[in-house]
Amino acid sequence: MSSIPINETTSLQPERCVIILDDGLPAGKAVNAAAVIALTVGQRHPALVGQPLIDGDRCEYPGLIPIGIPVLAASADQLKILLESCRDQDVDKVIFPVEGQETTRYDDFTAMVLGQKTEQLQLLGMAIIGGKKTYVS
Repeated sequence: MSSIPINETTSLQPERCVIILDDGLPAGKAVNAAAVIALTVGQRHPALVGQPLIDGDRCEYPGLIPIGIPVLAASADQLKILLESCRDQDVDKVIFPVEGQETTRYDDFTAMVLGQKTEQLQLLGMAIIGGKKTYVS
């Protein structure tokens, strides 16, 4: 697999970032999943954060992503297929398994995920980050 190592950030400038969420999620859970995914994407790809925003009073605010992030919906089965199709592509991916909303203890969450093979994971969402020509079928 050609993904970026798990505990590293990258200085590469990704040109495309998309978040795909389970279309069956209620609004609050969908927003939670998107927020967690986006936070991790920002940590892994600090180059995605744009220049600071400065208002007319010269108050400065953190920069936002300058390339935009489409947020799409897919079925749980489509998310599994998408994860598999990313396996051999030169993309980074951030996943959010269902267990992320079943506990507030991160150690419990990681243990639940560790107990499953990739094909067993039930994803609530994922992000795909890559070059402009990144295509995932």
